[in-house]
Amino acid sequence: MEKISTDNAPAAAGPYSQAIENAGIVYVSGQIPVDPDTGKMPGPIAEQARQALENLKNVIDASGSS
Repeated sequence: MEKISTDNAPAAAGPYSQAIENAGIVYVSGQIPVDPDTGKMPGPIAEQARQALENLKNVIDASGSS
């Protein structure tokens, strides 16, 4: 089992990891719509959804998966 983390997504806010890889499967925690560079949440819901999905993509990329 390997912990996965990246600075390109918000840090885990609790006692868990951004993702875990186990037996070739990547388990990703839920992502919030916070920009990791600014620490701020965008305004409109569409931008929040885009940011949350971008954070999810960045965690998956950090795992070496796609």
